[in-house]
Amino acid sequence: MDLFSHLLLLSMFLVLLWLFLRHRQGPALPLGPHPLPLLGTLHKLNLSRVHESFMQLAVQYGNVYTLWMGSKPVVVLSGFYAVREALASEAFLGRSYVSSMCRLIGNKGILMSNGKTWKQQRKFVLVALRNLGLGKKSMEQKIREEADYLLGVIAREEGKPLDPSTMIHNAVSNVIVSVVFGQRMDLQEALFLTLMESIHSMMHFQGSASGQLYDAFPGLMHLLPGPHKRAFAHADNLKRYIGTQIQEHRHSQHSEPRDFIDWYLSQINKTSADPESTFNDDSMLQVVMDLFFAGSESVATTLLWALLYMVTNPGVQERVQEELDSVVGCSAPPRYEDRQRLPYTSAVVHETQRYSNIVAGGAMRLSTRETSVQGHHIPKGTMVLPCLPSVLFDPEQWETPDKFNPGHFLDQEGNFRKREAFLPFSSGPRGCLGEQLARVELFVFFSSLLQRFTFTLPSGVTEPNMDYELGAILTPHPFQICAVLR
Repeated sequence: MDLFSHLLLLSMFLVLLWLFLRHRQGPALPLGPHPLPLLGTLHKLNLSRVHESFMQLAVQYGNVYTLWMGSKPVVVLSGFYAVREALASEAFLGRSYVSSMCRLIGNKGILMSNGKTWKQQRKFVLVALRNLGLGKKSMEQKIREEADYLLGVIAREEGKPLDPSTMIHNAVSNVIVSVVFGQRMDLQEALFLTLMESIHSMMHFQGSASGQLYDAFPGLMHLLPGPHKRAFAHADNLKRYIGTQIQEHRHSQHSEPRDFIDWYLSQINKTSADPESTFNDDSMLQVVMDLFFAGSESVATTLLWALLYMVTNPGVQERVQEELDSVVGCSAPPRYEDRQRLPYTSAVVHETQRYSNIVAGGAMRLSTRETSVQGHHIPKGTMVLPCLPSVLFDPEQWETPDKFNPGHFLDQEGNFRKREAFLPFSSGPRGCLGEQLARVELFVFFSSLLQRFTFTLPSGVTEPNMDYELGAILTPHPFQICAVLR
């Protein structure tokens, strides 16, 4: 038998295997585009703008439809009502296994864990963060300290063109560094810059086209060279550093916990005799990875988008500064509690989160029992993707969804108003663990920057690149601005 015949037989076998696997999926799934053997429906997605593909497919197939990652079905939920229904249901508290994420950070922490591990770890982390000042003035003081360092670094540029990306990422990341390790790091220290590079590389890979291919074909991609090798090397580098910090803390434990690692080590000691405990060194390392992965890039990226929106909407910037001047003044730094008296500034922060839409799609869920969404049957064990961008741009919920419009968060009297469809942090028990910290960081950093500086485009630049770079979050392309002292 010649080579062609062998290949033909192999192809027929693979197609039959794929059909068999599809047949085993059980009751009918929501309709969606017709999948191809082995590839599934990857051919229907623009991997560089995947969340836009999700929303376009919803126009054709409705707000609940099925895609295929190879032989695995994924039910995509689009629009406010479908997503809200799912996020409020206990049937979708499971986390689907995502190969790239589990390789990067593991599945014993919070982001990728399930069942008892998830419940114990999440409850402990919330308690520990509150003990470390979350929701209190002591935590805001840490943020204020980093904001002051950032203002000083920017001021030294004396209004010359600068790329704000690294300085903002470093300042925001140092907040979580101080919470986890007990002390801030020098923003120019080589070790700190290496750690930040590792986090950035991991975030960029996870939502990239390469990351999506790895998730669809992990066995094959594991054997091939590519960007995934570099991302995994960065993850291992970060794990080694965290492991070193854990050992140093273990050898120098105090009677009173100084930071998150101390709190976790204390919890390991308290639960060491409990056979049901999930607290151990592996889980601690992965929880710390979770905190770094989720607690640094998102806030910094949102602030970068905010600066871009200010230089492209100078009237909005001027109105924020007028409100800050009249309510807070020019000498005292803005505080988080001031947001109640700064409705327009708060509206701009919220609209930046909505319009920048930094979450490329959303975190994959897993149905823990047979259920339904909007009347569509969802079998137990099905991967489900609540598409958060489809909520933030839902034309039924927002007056001008495709425009940057702070008025979305203001009533007719100019007072701040909450919006049900504002879900940048997701919602429910699986919502963003760091939502409260992120809210404080965004307001304090943004209002401090606008109080101190007026941001403009460099001379000769009429329009910055407003497109995004794809990753786990959607980041702006590198840009330069001028920060002029007010």
